[in-house]
Amino acid sequence: MSEKTKRILMTVGGVSISGFSVGMFNLSDFGMDPFQVLAHGIWNHIPLGFGTLYMIINLIMLAVVFMVDRHKIGLGTFINIFLLGYIVQFSSWLFKILIPSPTFPIRALFLLCGIVIICFASSIYYTGDMGVSTYDAVALILSEKKVARFKYCRIGSDLICALLGFLLGSMVGIGTLVTAFFMGPLITFFNHNFAMPFRYGNEEARKMIAEDKNGRK
Repeated sequence: MSEKTKRILMTVGGVSISGFSVGMFNLSDFGMDPFQVLAHGIWNHIPLGFGTLYMIINLIMLAVVFMVDRHKIGLGTFINIFLLGYIVQFSSWLFKILIPSPTFPIRALFLLCGIVIICFASSIYYTGDMGVSTYDAVALILSEKKVARFKYCRIGSDLICALLGFLLGSMVGIGTLVTAFFMGPLITFFNHNFAMPFRYGNEEARKMIAEDKNGRK
């Protein structure tokens, strides 16, 4: 498989899978991921379909990211802007049709699976390096500018989104908080143990991880 094909598959697959994982969060009803909390908080005050509003929010953030780091804009960015909101809508509808009255154990299972899957999906398309969502770009840009390690930048941005969403009337649940504190570390885990070895090979991935760790000391 060519390098370019790998990157396209990682980008398209990662973004699509992350959309379905948000549908799992919605079914669990324990709270959405932090950026979705913010988006739904805004949605409470604007009479548009969620998919359309999500696209508008991302277009506004796109302008900001474009001015700061154009490299973060690519195929993955536009899939996020124009398709992710609709994938979330579809997956939320599908899970509710398939499981109309989920029990507590099923909701808990969907929450745990949703967290792991969204971190895995994010890792795949970050490493594909063909553009990321406008929100995901925030923590990546901060970490590359040496503000802090990626996992800490992600925790900070997630907590801010959760707080703003809550103030706008969106629900913050245990799932939101678990995601805020563990998404950054889990993405790093999947980067090191799956996404980077898949794209670069085991040996090259080990060298890159070691160089990054040495550069952060």
